[in-house]
Amino acid sequence: MKYQTSLLEDWIQDFYYHLDIYHPHQLDFLEIAARLGLYIHFQKFSSRIYAGEIIIDERLSEQGQWEDFAHELCHLYRQDGNQLAMNKEFLLLQESKADNFALHFCIPTFMLLKNTINNFLDIDAGTPFVMEKFNVSEVFARKRLQQFKSKILQAKADEEHRKFMNSIYPKAGPYSEETNSTLDKLQQIIDKKKGVS
Repeated sequence: MKYQTSLLEDWIQDFYYHLDIYHPHQLDFLEIAARLGLYIHFQKFSSRIYAGEIIIDERLSEQGQWEDFAHELCHLYRQDGNQLAMNKEFLLLQESKADNFALHFCIPTFMLLKNTINNFLDIDAGTPFVMEKFNVSEVFARKRLQQFKSKILQAKADEEHRKFMNSIYPKAGPYSEETNSTLDKLQQIIDKKKGVS
């Protein structure tokens, strides 16, 4: 099965690579903020963006602060607009996207795929590993693993469907030498972009 990354997963991998972050032990939101030149303020109210700076609720656990940082970073880097002036539906959409971003940012797919969990489909078994490795709360780890499980199951179903369709409608072939050469070049470009050697 080939795991097909989403545009968000690719964006996060590129973002981390740009900061020379490759492993879970490097995921420290204060260090990430410093590398980005962002100021973090800790206050006794809910986390938010204010005047281009990130405010983190100091009452939260370390894991909650990391998760909130990722959520607020999405608002800062991937969204525009004043939420106070938005209609309710658009505000809810932005919040949903920021929640999804945080799941991927705190537990990046490219890092998750490098680790061996006995069975990604067994969320109960994988949750403690993800909590410890990525310093996230149990609820957060479960949500991310459920998301990851769904994507793996979809990839497996897609592969089975492709095999079935190929058995019914075999591809014309063999390809010409010119087509094979073009496909090889395209694959090299894709591999280079993803950092595959």
